[in-house]
Amino acid sequence: MGKGHLIVAAAIGVAVAGCDRGGGADGQAATAAAAAAGTALPVRVATFNLRYENPGDRGLRAWPQRLQLVVATIRRLDADVLGVQEGLHGQVADLRASLPDYDFRGVGRDDGERRGEYCGIFWRRERYAPDPDHGGTFWLSDHPHQPGSRTWGNSVVRICTWQRLVHRPSGRGFCFFNTHWDHQHQGSRERAAQLIAARLDARPLPHEPVVLCGDFNATEDNPAVQYLLGRPAALGGAPAGPWPGALVDTYAAVHGRPADRRTLHLWSGRRDGALKIDHILVSAGAAVRGAEIIDHRRGRLLASDHYPVRADIRFAAADG
Repeated sequence: MGKGHLIVAAAIGVAVAGCDRGGGADGQAATAAAAAAGTALPVRVATFNLRYENPGDRGLRAWPQRLQLVVATIRRLDADVLGVQEGLHGQVADLRASLPDYDFRGVGRDDGERRGEYCGIFWRRERYAPDPDHGGTFWLSDHPHQPGSRTWGNSVVRICTWQRLVHRPSGRGFCFFNTHWDHQHQGSRERAAQLIAARLDARPLPHEPVVLCGDFNATEDNPAVQYLLGRPAALGGAPAGPWPGALVDTYAAVHGRPADRRTLHLWSGRRDGALKIDHILVSAGAAVRGAEIIDHRRGRLLASDHYPVRADIRFAAADG
């Protein structure tokens, strides 16, 4: 799945423990890892549309003015894994320099390298290692391995970046997908949902949990989102679903659907309304312990035209 289009800051380390009857350091480490593998795995995840560095954004909206607040907001999110959308290469470079305790994967959507917006993934280096064989970027089009491709009526290139992450203490893994859907073309959003569902079905080690986050440019009632939630939906004018791999909306699992759950405020700073288009979805069976829309501002200075969202989830104890 797009292994050629990867940026990885660290390689995975794999420890193999043999039988140790002597109770030495290796045996103690193996015992600790086995104990960790048999317990539930808590993970804090988040999604944040950064707002691309637009030359038309001046004053307090300019990226140099916002950068330190964006970093402070990410620190407040305190996520183990974070998906960001819209960051251009320079913005991603700024964040990587400002977040030395995180590793990163992502590419520019226009050329599979540095051009265009990223759907990037940050993860805590000390806690998680990337699986070098399972991760990459695919394009939301009929040609998912072709950088810059768009074939579904959308005028803007759209992508999804994913990575299998391995919890260092326990060796347990899960897949994290981060996407940004089209803002204008509903048909493109519907095809994106179907392609991502197919990719989730085809992921390595399908018994492992999965997280899908991003800016969907669609609220919960949109048929494309409904499809991913395992509900019958009309896609492309025809009935579709329910998809057997149904995911759970973490925010709705905790809060239901309150009247005020806005994530897109378009620089207004408003919190009222139901314009929630930034979502964190998780595989069924995960316990959702908390979810929050984060509003972190300094006076009139806003970090982005979106509010980030975070969720605290707990994957069930591994079998065996």
